[in-house]
Amino acid sequence: MAFRPNVFLDHNTEDREIYYGRALPHLEELAEVRINPHDRNMTTPEIIEIAADCDIIISHRATPGETALFDQSPRLLAFLRTALDVSTVDIEAASRNGVLVANAGTTFIDATAELALGLMLDVARDITASTVDYHAGSIPPSNMGLQLSGSTAGIIGYGDVGSRLCEILVALGMKVLVSDPYKKVERDGMQQVDLQTLLAESDFVLPLAIANAETENMIGADEFALMKSSAVFVNVSRGNLVDEKALEAAFTQGRFAKLALDVGRAEDQRPSPHIASLPGVVATPHLGGLTGENAFAQTMSSVEQLAAIINGQIPERALNAEQATRLRKFWEEMK
Repeated sequence: MAFRPNVFLDHNTEDREIYYGRALPHLEELAEVRINPHDRNMTTPEIIEIAADCDIIISHRATPGETALFDQSPRLLAFLRTALDVSTVDIEAASRNGVLVANAGTTFIDATAELALGLMLDVARDITASTVDYHAGSIPPSNMGLQLSGSTAGIIGYGDVGSRLCEILVALGMKVLVSDPYKKVERDGMQQVDLQTLLAESDFVLPLAIANAETENMIGADEFALMKSSAVFVNVSRGNLVDEKALEAAFTQGRFAKLALDVGRAEDQRPSPHIASLPGVVATPHLGGLTGENAFAQTMSSVEQLAAIINGQIPERALNAEQATRLRKFWEEMK
């Protein structure tokens, strides 16, 4: 059994070029593809209208999968997210309507871990600040930087990115402390400790826990108060892990020394502008997984998921396979 589905690719013009440029021909081999005609993200009502006769939506991470989309799209069989994060997708509404939801794999691990290392080096050695001064024609002051080798890194959350970053930091000669109540860490060069010990003893603190209700604002005023005044705080995971008011207060009051952010609570999980603009902050606009290798791997995962659906199979990384009743009914009717 095979069919050629109608697919709506909701990436705006820029994101489609960046993320889907190499994968689009592969997608077009399998389906009739309709694209977002705008240089902006579309609203849910707009998507409902343009994708009314589409079987599958392939969605960028910045486009929410809202309740209305699933309630008002009677033809929709599957919603494929070209990212790991599905926190803005109403999976319950999708399941209630029999729509399959699937996400992409963890192809961003190396890219994100490498960016974390880059930000650590940047703020430890004042690379950005010195570059800006030197470009402007002035000689920056000869401040002594912080050497990573021999320093202590505290990794909060021993998941995919956290464990990879730990390996990199150990190889650089850092002492690595890990706090994760759900994982057992037994690796040379790493020591598992409680969160309070990690915060008190680390020269670099990086929250890399999974963002969920339990970890919302897990780093707040009490946690910042435990950190060394000379410490560096780096977040490349999720802004939801950090109480932003407490972060701003702790940094501006000198509770810790350096701050680097790739994520926050602004649009598309970017660092909040009012914090990113503080003197001394190094902030990048959610570049963690933005490498050609990762982008191609993530978009091709949705192509592979589409191919599986066309061939009557539940795709890998389906999040509600048991509730995908529309898809199963469609397959039965196609026999």
